[in-house]
Amino acid sequence: MVQPGARRALAAGLPDFPWDRLEPAKAAAARHPGGIVDLSIGTPVDPVPAAIRAALAAASDAPGYPLTAGTPELRAAIRAWVTRWCAPGGDDFGVLPTIGSKELVAWLPTLLGLGPGDTVVIPPVCYPTYEVGVQLSGATVVRADALTSLGPARVRLVWVNSPSNPTGRVLPPAHLRKVVDWARERGAIVASDECYLPLPWEAEPVSILSVCDGRFDNVLAVHSLSKRSNLAGYRAGFVAGDPALVDELLAVRKHAGMIVPAPVQAAMVAALGDEEHVGQQRDRYAARREILRTAFEDAGFTVEHSEAGLYLWLTRDEDSWDTVAWLAERGILTAPGAFYGPDGSRHVRAALTASDERITEAAKRLAAA
Repeated sequence: MVQPGARRALAAGLPDFPWDRLEPAKAAAARHPGGIVDLSIGTPVDPVPAAIRAALAAASDAPGYPLTAGTPELRAAIRAWVTRWCAPGGDDFGVLPTIGSKELVAWLPTLLGLGPGDTVVIPPVCYPTYEVGVQLSGATVVRADALTSLGPARVRLVWVNSPSNPTGRVLPPAHLRKVVDWARERGAIVASDECYLPLPWEAEPVSILSVCDGRFDNVLAVHSLSKRSNLAGYRAGFVAGDPALVDELLAVRKHAGMIVPAPVQAAMVAALGDEEHVGQQRDRYAARREILRTAFEDAGFTVEHSEAGLYLWLTRDEDSWDTVAWLAERGILTAPGAFYGPDGSRHVRAALTASDERITEAAKRLAAA
């Protein structure tokens, strides 16, 4: 029991960091004579495009404080990209650079002023940081696909994710529109994590901004350059949508010092203005995906969803940790579906981000299994 006036240890209320729990399986996979094939976290391994690195270097003499709102050049580049990729149907949307997308996901409920007594809805199977962000704010998390099942709960924020991490599921435009309509009727905010939008395979994902009929009130779209441009190490992302909410986020972030470094802002301008490198990276992932999908299916796995994004969502209809262990014995490390919610407990997630050589090696090991 916490005594009155006692300090609340924030970390004590959070779950164990998922990737720390994977260390024993990682160690087992690393003992394979041919070395580990790491398909777990999904960190990019391909080079940062030369033009982006050049922009970063050219802006490296940056002794002054950068703008929290982003330079005019960066805001223009984000707006142009959103217009091209998200088909917003209007230009009355706000934009704001973020320190990658995970930072925004983790702190959005807090930045929006949510707390005890408020409810945040997240998908049944989803990125763990959605739930962590709710816990940090003190609000209540509910996992639900069907919003009509929520009853009288005072919902303040709804997270949607398409293409999904981890499942690769793509939500159709009609579903996204229903979510927006439902939330607006109740004064809730919809936050759409669209980090994998540029990676379509068997379905064409759309931005939530495209189903708003040019009205962006209560809607935010979250994007990242980590996957499309191999910039995970740069921590480069942005949010776009309701200009009033974006202004609110900006005001808080100014006080909190949540600022994208100036050289990274310059690199983002270069990345957002060039689609050639994105197409090349997409082709790399498509080739790796084909090799891995065939290898896993031939080894008796079922691939579910996975129609877009950076992962294969796999099952052998057994506990996910058993599957992780089976693969680790063969030097292949994957993420247990249990990381992503109880409904993922019989799946594993395999990333497409290993090198071509490691992907081919994984396929060989699966063929010999």
